[in-house]
Amino acid sequence: MVTGMIGKLSTATVRHRSVVLILGLLVAGMNAAAVGFAPSLGQVLFFPLVFLALTVLVLAIIGIGIRPAYFVVLPQMPAFATPAPAWKVFLALGFLGPASASIGALVRSTRAGIASTSDVVLGIPWLVLVALLFVEAWRGHGAQLSPHGIRQSWVLGSLTVPWEALPAAQVRPGADRPSRLRMDFAKPQMVRRRGVPWSRNALRTDNVDARFLAAAIRHYVCHPEHRAAIGSQAEYRRLLAELPDRDGGQDEGNHL
Repeated sequence: MVTGMIGKLSTATVRHRSVVLILGLLVAGMNAAAVGFAPSLGQVLFFPLVFLALTVLVLAIIGIGIRPAYFVVLPQMPAFATPAPAWKVFLALGFLGPASASIGALVRSTRAGIASTSDVVLGIPWLVLVALLFVEAWRGHGAQLSPHGIRQSWVLGSLTVPWEALPAAQVRPGADRPSRLRMDFAKPQMVRRRGVPWSRNALRTDNVDARFLAAAIRHYVCHPEHRAAIGSQAEYRRLLAELPDRDGGQDEGNHL
């Protein structure tokens, strides 16, 4: 029952993640202003915000273990994308609280004329971390299968694998819900990496069932005649009917 409730909360959070993240920024901004300009109000808000931050961090930890076996259909791209992970949204919200308190304390010290260079330097990592988490949560989707190949991007870089590179994805035997799916390439020279990719030869599977993703990749490597239709609802229904032993599927026609 609890798992089902968390699953529903995660689905709603992902679907409305832009609204959730904007509200989180507003609350964080008010907390930073309270700490910096009204310390007494900041003290009142301290414990509720700590409780909220701990709650969303716990939800993030629980959410990492949820690995659904379905794609999000993106006809406008076109592509089949791994579902956006709710734990990224929860993680970003969890770190917004302490980050806003740190920024507010820095503002208060600056107004009192006691802020030092070390205070500013120590505050920069908070800002960088929260910015990275926020952008990752906002963008949502991880790996995408398109008519041209596989693409995985994150804040600092991307990995693009054309189908012609003949990627071979295989889940390691005995692995229980692995967080990465290793790939080998028959033509590695065709693989393109930009910036700092999350991995040079693996896809993140912390938001999708690794065996489901591997099966879909194998299907399109072996059946090039179906690649052009990737991104359509009809092709997605056909793919699901073709894939064997598909467990955990849900909301198959869902657009997040």
